[in-house]
Amino acid sequence: MKKILLATLLLASVPAAWAEDAKPIATVNGREIPSIYGDLAKQNLLQQGAPNDANLNTRVKEALINQELLSRAAIEKGLDKTPRLAAAMEMLRREQLTKAYLEDYVKGHPVTDAEIQSEYDKAKASATGNNEYKLRHILVREESEAKAILAQLKKKTAFDKLAKEKSKDPGSAKNGGDLGWNVPDSFVKEFGEALKSLKKGETSEPVKTQFGYHIIKLEDIRPAKIPPLDEVKNDIRQQLQQQRVREAVKGLRASAKIE
Repeated sequence: MKKILLATLLLASVPAAWAEDAKPIATVNGREIPSIYGDLAKQNLLQQGAPNDANLNTRVKEALINQELLSRAAIEKGLDKTPRLAAAMEMLRREQLTKAYLEDYVKGHPVTDAEIQSEYDKAKASATGNNEYKLRHILVREESEAKAILAQLKKKTAFDKLAKEKSKDPGSAKNGGDLGWNVPDSFVKEFGEALKSLKKGETSEPVKTQFGYHIIKLEDIRPAKIPPLDEVKNDIRQQLQQQRVREAVKGLRASAKIE
């Protein structure tokens, strides 16, 4: 339930409303830079992690003045008429229109608490009877390496010691191959199926996946735990908002003539 799709970025908040008669940020060669440009520039900087300090407005103003001078110079040279730049500018315009439409659609089709509760209940029901597995693994490139490691394990060499020395998985090797508690579906198919076939305390034969050859050790098993609704409510809301986005796209494609 905690997977958040990248399309959530399309649902980012928009700037606060601005007054039509607001004073321009600056006037450059007789051309005014509207205050809304400042609102948008500040929002963009803050989303990128810029500090919201006393100098933010000054930085934005100077950047927009430079942008006005440079963009006018480009227009005077006719650069805006080059096919590639014209296409890029049109794509940016379409991206903003796409974002605006999806924001408006989601706003008009809000996710309700009842829908969130229903999704939570379904996920909770599907998890009933499932297990979580505490495991370690060692990843190597060649089957011969995996077999050699397995032979050492059968001679009682410590699994965590070999994982630190031999495993090619940078995320777990330093921790002795420890992958913590997981459900089989969180791994690639071959790995997950091998994990489910093990009993507590068992070590697998070499398991081939797209990453190489794994030796898996199952340390413990417990019933899967479902986090409280309050902890995952926002995640579920975002997933349902993504469903709204897919609904919007599907509806438009269904009524369109696409050749």
